[in-house]
Amino acid sequence: MSGQIVFIIWRESVEAMLVIGILAAWLRQSGPAATGAARYLWGGVLAGLALAVALAWAIYDLAAILPPAAFDWFTVAMMAVAASLIVQMVFWMRAHGARLARSLHRELSQAAVARHWWGVFLLAMLAVAREGSETVIFLYGMLSAGASGALAGAVALGVALALATYGLLQLGGRVLSWRLFFRITEVTLLALGAALAVGVADKLIALGVLPYTQALWDMSAVLDDSGRLGGIVSALTGYRAAPDRVIVAVWGLYWGTIALMLRGQNRRLSHAATAAE
Repeated sequence: MSGQIVFIIWRESVEAMLVIGILAAWLRQSGPAATGAARYLWGGVLAGLALAVALAWAIYDLAAILPPAAFDWFTVAMMAVAASLIVQMVFWMRAHGARLARSLHRELSQAAVARHWWGVFLLAMLAVAREGSETVIFLYGMLSAGASGALAGAVALGVALALATYGLLQLGGRVLSWRLFFRITEVTLLALGAALAVGVADKLIALGVLPYTQALWDMSAVLDDSGRLGGIVSALTGYRAAPDRVIVAVWGLYWGTIALMLRGQNRRLSHAATAAE
């Protein structure tokens, strides 16, 4: 589903733009001391993009040489990795997102004192490479799960939406704040992780690893997951109009695990905030 691709490109592009924007703003505020440092920043961006492209090339080549049976297992693994990365990214941002700007400023200040602008290069490269590589894995996982559509157009639309979102965020929170942005996309990403987890279960059922049982209920009359609207909901959340016991069990296991992880993280963050007072 091209809607999935648009969302991933949008979300990952905005995250990369956030880091680059913080770096660029710091350089502008540094005045003459940062003269010539911009080339390190944009050099890091290009290097990060190159690393992401290299990963995409490696995945494509590996898929081309694997026999069909091994390729099926490769796609299952990629989908599972994509789901795991989504969950890891959400919890990392919940724990560190509020301190991201302060952390980057502190590291950049240390680099400025020593005139080591390669620190700027490295930070930019790692930020772009991280988001780019995650995008490659996410997209491969979703395409393996059956997502389709005009890839180039979806990528272009995702980038355009990211630029528009970033522009709104730069208005000082009058339209859309970073806090609201991350809260909305946290929920959406966790739902997308559920969709990938269900996709893994579908693949394992097709491979005969997991059993297929009769559907427990059928909601096709209300929202058919093979229709246009139902297909979008299915692609973004893992919704199935007629799920069997395995799919329901995957839903329960996934969201139960997420609930436990959220509870544990909230407790740790609360204790950390109390200790800091």
